[in-house]
Amino acid sequence: MKTVMITGCSSGFGLETAQYFLAQGWKVIATMRKPDDAVLPPAENLQVLPLDVTSEESIKQAVEAAGEIDVLVNNAGIGWINAVEATSMDIVRQIFETNTFGTIALTQAFLPQFRARKSGVVINVTSSVTLKPLLMLAVYSASKAAVNAFTDSLALELAPFNVQARVVLPGRAPTTKFGQNARVLIHNNGGFHDAYNDQIQNVFANFEQEPVDMLTYSEDVAKAVWQAATDPNCPTRLPAGADAVALSK
Repeated sequence: MKTVMITGCSSGFGLETAQYFLAQGWKVIATMRKPDDAVLPPAENLQVLPLDVTSEESIKQAVEAAGEIDVLVNNAGIGWINAVEATSMDIVRQIFETNTFGTIALTQAFLPQFRARKSGVVINVTSSVTLKPLLMLAVYSASKAAVNAFTDSLALELAPFNVQARVVLPGRAPTTKFGQNARVLIHNNGGFHDAYNDQIQNVFANFEQEPVDMLTYSEDVAKAVWQAATDPNCPTRLPAGADAVALSK
């Protein structure tokens, strides 16, 4: 039985991906900051661990508890939609600590066992916003684009050890808490800048007008992660969802 470790499983893409791998008969190590049995009910092949990817000690404890794994899915992330002028450097650092540095740190922690065993897959979930410049997403896009570049180069250095590194790029998902969580974070950190109000309103209006067949659903991402984990011929970058696929062309 193969084992996958997935971060950010309390909701959205992480939760759906954990459930998908369980259905395929894999052992799943699902991590979240505050484990909740109501999110993922106990199952024979499921292990739920606390993990804060911004904490060295939390990463160390989770890696020790997980033991040997076959696939690492770095999915945990923070959303942010706001003008750069209205984004404090504290928020910039918070976003990069989770989206970028946390991904790199957890990857580093598992590379020794992958390299020694000469097998393993690292899958980093980023975003289709890195494929096309979009309003009010400069900081968030930068944090995810950095992971794209990190993964591209990582794939080259791991190739001699038969270890793969891949990126899954989801589009906009109406079924996740991304927008809700981003709005809360923005509200708690100064809100929107009045000078950019028209642009911000256009961003949210465009979100609401997108046709349902051009959005990304959690199952799209779970299936893309599954392909990245199991298909030896999978490309390094794999869009997930109709809108992400359209942007990638």
